[in-house]
Amino acid sequence: MSELLSKYHAPDQDKRTQHITPETANWGYVHFAVYELKAGESVVLPASENETCLVLVAGKATVITPEERFEQIGERMEPFERKKPYAVYVAPQERMEIIAETYLELAVCQAKSKGNYPTRLITPQYIGAEQRGKGNNRRYVHNILPDNEPADSLLVVEVYTDEGCTSSYPSHKHDTDNEPKETYLEETYYHRLEPSQGFCLQRVYTDDRSLDETMAVYNKDVVIVPKGYHPVATVAGYNNYYLNVMAGPTRKWLFTWEHDHQWVNGKEYAAKHEGG
Repeated sequence: MSELLSKYHAPDQDKRTQHITPETANWGYVHFAVYELKAGESVVLPASENETCLVLVAGKATVITPEERFEQIGERMEPFERKKPYAVYVAPQERMEIIAETYLELAVCQAKSKGNYPTRLITPQYIGAEQRGKGNNRRYVHNILPDNEPADSLLVVEVYTDEGCTSSYPSHKHDTDNEPKETYLEETYYHRLEPSQGFCLQRVYTDDRSLDETMAVYNKDVVIVPKGYHPVATVAGYNNYYLNVMAGPTRKWLFTWEHDHQWVNGKEYAAKHEGG
């Protein structure tokens, strides 16, 4: 099995189903974990040097920090309701307690921080939504923590890709610190499938093909993208959701298209699929 694929497992003693750290991913910035809690259960996350974005993928919760208490937040019971999520940005050096008010699927997105921004609630009204692409390359995006919203390191977005469509495509990369053309950003993809027995395909590869992995990704798996291009393709009968977390030395999303496939962004392709 590819080292870039972290398979889902039942909740462990800490109620975690995924746990990606700089040590396990062999990189420097992104921490990512998923917790599954039953109603009434809770989890405490210790204070650290990291800023945190808590994303309620499914369910309702109360979130308590030394500075804030957000009661009964959350609205969607599963991500394929396609409602915007609730999220909480938590400043570094703050302990977090998360209490599940219903079944809760909680994503914990973290990266090192200088502590420039206070803890805040991110409600659906503050999350931008957009459709990107045309034809079989269309997807729908919720910008939870984009680079025009305050944070030190984290970028967080969720993407819906319908059956038979591609996303994170045309292939692009952000593995080189070369502003203003490109920034170095590590990235994780937390995948959900509808219906849940489905799978999608994700490829991670570099120009010289020294890295070239294609993975069958199942419900609640995580794909780790340390470098290279990283397109996703769905298969007939199954819709795909993924939560992206990115971080690097500069908090800007600047990327380079793969030359061979950039034409899919062009006017001819768009005109062919206008209204599609």
